[in-house]
Amino acid sequence: MFTGIVENTGKIISIEKKGSNAIFWIESPLSGELKVDQSLSHDGVCLTVEAIDGNKHRVTAIEETLKKTNLASWSAGIEVNLERCMIMNGRLDGHIVQGHVDATATCIDYQVLEGSWEYRFSFPEGFGHLVIEKGSIAVNGTSLTCFNVDKNQFSIAVIPYTFEHTSIHQVQIGSIVNIEFDILGKYVQRWMQLKD
Repeated sequence: MFTGIVENTGKIISIEKKGSNAIFWIESPLSGELKVDQSLSHDGVCLTVEAIDGNKHRVTAIEETLKKTNLASWSAGIEVNLERCMIMNGRLDGHIVQGHVDATATCIDYQVLEGSWEYRFSFPEGFGHLVIEKGSIAVNGTSLTCFNVDKNQFSIAVIPYTFEHTSIHQVQIGSIVNIEFDILGKYVQRWMQLKD
């Protein structure tokens, strides 16, 4: 479990294909503090730390993960958001994020405002009921608030701190991001389906 409050960013150092898997080495200030077998959110995707080498760590994404996320488009040199698992005796500053990406979304508009940034995303049909006005959503693992929601689009506003301390500054029109819908909405949806 995560909170969507990004701790730091990491840089993709290398990518190796092995069968249908992709193996990533990532350099970050957090890498030296990690432990092998620890879960770590990478742009909202929960991956297991397999090896640590100084200020670098290694993770593997299997075929299913590569199909459902934007990890297949990662390249050496890009930044990714990193967050360690939440500590249960602390404050929940964002919202409950599982690190299980539901879909990807495409940035269709981007505006620089006076003191903030606004992004608009479109997402696949069939998920519209999980996005609500002023509701929480994780975009590349960052807990954000939706507004101007319609059937398959939403907007987010980004404050300077988030813009500077996460990988959101890399997002441009046409960029593909990972999205995870609010777990509470998903449970309500399931309950409603079973009720019929």
